[in-house]
Amino acid sequence: MAPTISRKELILKFRLLGFEGPLSGGKHQFMKKGKKKVHIPNPHGSKEINVNLLKEILRQAGIRDEEWNHTD
Repeated sequence: MAPTISRKELILKFRLLGFEGPLSGGKHQFMKKGKKKVHIPNPHGSKEINVNLLKEILRQAGIRDEEWNHTD
């Protein structure tokens, strides 16, 4: 897993894993797959998502490292 990922790449990989979005809702946009909804960071600042935040997002989405890395 790379030390950072762009928001654009995060969205692309989520789509490859069957999620739709980003959809608007509240303070943050989210990606959705069935009943599962995962908030994603807003596009501001460095526009790079660090590995610790990425791991938390993946944990909330129920995506294993192997599954995530398979989308490369």
